[in-house]
Amino acid sequence: MFGDMMGMMGKLKETQKKVEAQKQRLHTVLIDEKSSDDGLKVTITANRTIKNIEISDALLANKEQLEDHLISTLNRAIERATQINEIELAAAVKDGLPNIPGMDSLFK
Repeated sequence: MFGDMMGMMGKLKETQKKVEAQKQRLHTVLIDEKSSDDGLKVTITANRTIKNIEISDALLANKEQLEDHLISTLNRAIERATQINEIELAAAVKDGLPNIPGMDSLFK
């Protein structure tokens, strides 16, 4: 029994390291999102850090339209980044914990 507990603890630590490594890798995964008229382009990481915003000259002339585009485009980019982040981290955890009873069902 004690050996099983030590084995599980080792597996948990190994999984924690995998998750941390995956989080670091997600800083390098870039997601581009554009507004419907291509006047705005946003680039963020899968960890939801904004890396770049490109605004067309035409869009700069209309403050209200720019604000609307920023809100909708950033929200879509954040949503995509969140989905990728959750899928990648869940996969890292699932791969690391297949032998602990009941844990694999949490990530299906």
